[in-house]
Amino acid sequence: MDATELRGQTPDELRKQLESLKKEAFNLRFQAATGQLENTARMRVVRRNVARVKTILNEKAAAAAQEA
Repeated sequence: MDATELRGQTPDELRKQLESLKKEAFNLRFQAATGQLENTARMRVVRRNVARVKTILNEKAAAAAQEA
């Protein structure tokens, strides 16, 4: 997932994607705590994707506020 494809999405789509990424991060943390996590690098990728989505949501909110 890269930022250019995220910028093309609507804020509602981004919020939905953020929710699913947070659920995935929770599940990965749970798996890590119980010793079931096989791909530990996935946690890093998901955390960075959450940050990307939040950044783009903030950019869109700032742009909308500036227009108004």
